[in-house]
Amino acid sequence: MAFFTYMVASGRNGTIYTGSTDDLVTRVFQHKNKTFTGFTAKHSVDQLVWYEVFESRSTAFKRERQIKKWNRAWKLELIEKTNPGWDDLHDRLRLGDLKDAKDWKPPLDQTDGTNDRE
Repeated sequence: MAFFTYMVASGRNGTIYTGSTDDLVTRVFQHKNKTFTGFTAKHSVDQLVWYEVFESRSTAFKRERQIKKWNRAWKLELIEKTNPGWDDLHDRLRLGDLKDAKDWKPPLDQTDGTNDRE
């Protein structure tokens, strides 16, 4: 199982939030849909701009706490090192190698090898 430390932003050089989770796709979806009231909902912080993958929850949480202590310039540098265009990485992460959601095919039924959605 993978664990993630991530940063979401309101836009390029905007408000930034750092968090950690074991389900990044779902967690960013929650930010986008303002599922929980609080800082990210109040400030429209919903674009996934950076993340790292870890093998343990404790390591991801430790990295989150480390980054939260950083000054803003260091956070901006970390984001721009891997995502200079401040692209929203959520769809890339959610869709993997697919170019567009229309290319997605439902997974095969694991019990009989058929695809029951076609």
